[in-house]
Amino acid sequence: MKRGDETVADYREINRANWDERVPAHVASPGYAVSRFTADPGFLSHVVRFDLPRLGDIAGLRGVHLQCHIGTDTVSLARLGASMTGLDFSAPAVAAARELAAATGADATFAEAEVYAAPDVLGRGGFDLVYTGVGALCWLPDIRRWAGVVGALLRPGGRLFIREGHPMLWALDDERADGLLVVRYPYFERAEPMVFDQDGTYVDTDAAFTHNVTHVWNHGLAEIVTALLEAGLAVTALAEHDSVPWDALPGKMARIGDGEWRLADDPSRLPHSYTLQAVKTG
Repeated sequence: MKRGDETVADYREINRANWDERVPAHVASPGYAVSRFTADPGFLSHVVRFDLPRLGDIAGLRGVHLQCHIGTDTVSLARLGASMTGLDFSAPAVAAARELAAATGADATFAEAEVYAAPDVLGRGGFDLVYTGVGALCWLPDIRRWAGVVGALLRPGGRLFIREGHPMLWALDDERADGLLVVRYPYFERAEPMVFDQDGTYVDTDAAFTHNVTHVWNHGLAEIVTALLEAGLAVTALAEHDSVPWDALPGKMARIGDGEWRLADDPSRLPHSYTLQAVKTG
């Protein structure tokens, strides 16, 4: 349940406690399919599989996965031939990612740091690919600062690849039982966070949690594109999709296969997610 908008001294500590506590449930969940990675050397996360036609050949690239969580997408990118570094602010998530990489022999290393510190932790201008997966940007209060991080990490000619939940989706009321799509939350970035208190998580689990408060922000699509342009990147591709890899609007969505969900009733009404690519100029 949304409790209202509040400003906090350090949103990171609140959000980190939430993520830290949920790592064991995510590692054990069928949704992340950790056991399949160790059983099948060719297995890829459904998030990465969805974007294979757009990713192209990444063999031999040096890549960084920002906000990598437990590393399933990071390992998947390594299985496509990239030498990957994952970065996340959650120590338990980084530990789980390292265990997965060791168990699978993936060319993937992991660092513990918050995303805005990535250039100082990982170095500047040395990456061919910056990858960001679904459900990452909403945890960041400043999209221009994030774009600056991307620009600092990439070498000239290096590429950003991101698939995210669409900001229109994030703005909808996900608690309505009447089937209506109603805009409830901000579409544009605001200085103050939206504060939620929710006791579950997005995977099926019987686990009970105590750290349930989160602070999140939305970022409009034009805000994201403009921030990247200001950071010295040229947008090379932008596609909107009518599906997302989780049940974003419970009671209104249907599974369509390979981990994707879309509105059961006329999905053409709503952009569910988007894929954006950009190249560092200069």
